[in-house]
Formats: sequence, C-alpha cells, structure tokens
Amino acid sequence: MSTSHHSPAWTPLLLAWLLALFATLAALFIGEIMGQAPCVLCWFQRIFMFPLALILAVACYRADFTVWHYALPLSIIGGLIALGHSLLYFDIISQRIQPCSASGPSCTDANMTILGLPLPLLALATFALISILLLIVRRRTLQ
Repeated sequence: MSTSHHSPAWTPLLLAWLLALFATLAALFIGEIMGQAPCVLCWFQRIFMFPLALILAVACYRADFTVWHYALPLSIIGGLIALGHSLLYFDIISQRIQPCSASGPSCTDANMTILGLPLPLLALATFALISILLLIVRRRTLQ
C-alpha cells in the first residue's frame, strides 16, 4: 500500500466517498427498483451527488487529497438545493410551483421515506456530512 494511504486525510476521504456511493446507489434503487420517479428538486440533487461518487472514488484510488477543491463546491451546492427542498417539504417556505405535487412525482408520499425520514432531509444530511468530511480532508492536508 502506498504511504499516502497512511495520511491522516485518508479516512475522512474514504468516508466521504462511501457516503456519496451509498446515496447514489440508494437513489438508483428508489428510482429503478422501486419505480419511484424523482421530483425536480431530487433530480437537481442527483446532478450534484452522482458525480461526487465518481470523483471521490478516483480520489481514493489515487490518494488525491486535493479533491476537496472541486468536490466541496459540488457538495455545498447540492446541500443548498437539499436545504431548500427540505424547507419546502416542511412548509417553512412556500413556492408557487411546487416541485413535489400531485401532478407529478412527489417526495411527500409515505413511500418516499427511509427509516421514517423524508428523502430531502436525508439528502441534506448526506451533503452536510460529505462537506464536513471534505473540510476535514482540507484541514489535515494543509497542516
């Protein structure tokens, strides 16, 4: 094994990738196996999560601890979309055109929860955790 895999930044990088991989596989399972079509905001969140799974996998393989430069913006933007989606889901903010509506796919359906938690909230937590882990990678590599 390369000595770079013994870096203090290795574990948070690996954990960030595992979170992104799990979220990507879960989204594909929900859409392709369960047949639940994502709403518009879920699609936007996927646009930012799916590349994270690939980028972080390559970074783990190459022990590239500078990945936070380009992965962190993806995670933060995806997290902001998930935050907005969560605020809409819990009716904290309102929007004239609801992304989760009866006329299309809806995240408000009881089938769209995991362990009793709504998907927008789970996406927000996942993006937040990935962002925190990438900030840890950043801190450990800049020391």
